[in-house]
Order: sequence, then C-alpha cells, then structure tokens
Amino acid sequence: MKDKFDNEMKLEFISKSSNEAFARVAVAAFAAQLDPTIEELADIKTAVSEAVTNSIIHGYEDKQGLIKVMCRLIDNKIIIEISDKGKGIEDIEAAKEPLYTTKPNLERSGMGFTIIESFMDSMEIESILGLGTKVTMVKTIKEKVENEEQEFQMLTNE
Repeated sequence: MKDKFDNEMKLEFISKSSNEAFARVAVAAFAAQLDPTIEELADIKTAVSEAVTNSIIHGYEDKQGLIKVMCRLIDNKIIIEISDKGKGIEDIEAAKEPLYTTKPNLERSGMGFTIIESFMDSMEIESILGLGTKVTMVKTIKEKVENEEQEFQMLTNE
C-alpha cells in the first residue's frame, strides 16, 4: 500500500551544472508549504545542491543525462529523492566517508554525503553499477511553537 502524501512534486532536468540552482530553488519553493525557518530551508537547499552536484559530476561525469527530483510532504516532513541513471557508486560505505572522493582534482571533493547527513534528518543511498543512484533525504520541519521555545531557551541560557 502506498503512503498517503499531503502533496507531491516531480522534476526532471538535464545534468548541466546550471540546473543545480534551479533544483535547489524549486525544492525550497515546494518545501515552503511547511513554513520552515530560514535555517531549515537553507539546510534543504544545501542538501539538494550536494545530491544534484554528485549526480552531475560523478553519475554522468562528462556525459549528459537526466536527473529526477521527487518531493513528498507528509505531515511536517519533506522527503526528497534525487536520482540519476549514471554510472552508479561502487562502494556506498566508502563514498559516505568524509573526504573520500573519486575526483581528487576537484575543489571541495569528498564532502557531499557528509554534508547531506549533517543537514538532513536521514539519508539513504541506493546505487547499482551501470544503472544509477538514488539518494533519499528526509527533513522534519519543527512547528513554530517548538522553534520559538528553543530560541527563548537559547536566549535565556546565555
């Protein structure tokens, strides 16, 4: 049985680096329905950027292909799936290690999955060599009352 979603969005674009910003903004606009804080929105945008960039640089390398983004809203959670039909990941556990990279010549290499894990509540990677990769990320948007209480506690504990 399929989960009941409050809303769903699908996006598909060519694996060009100029489309990374488009994906980030589109997902942020969709996530805005949950009324996230600026910080929560920044976390989502950063994670989407990292996952899309991984698909462009590692999945397709110098070839062009399609990247698919699917977002679902359930209660106060956003579930984001970013998938490609690129070359796949040989060793997912190694790829999740900080500073592990197959492209040492590139700036900022090896931190994509580490960044995603630190900004999102959960991350799952599915990959089959030669068939592609799907990264599923989940972020729970805290309710405004919780956020205000946390901010108040931070201010009064100093």
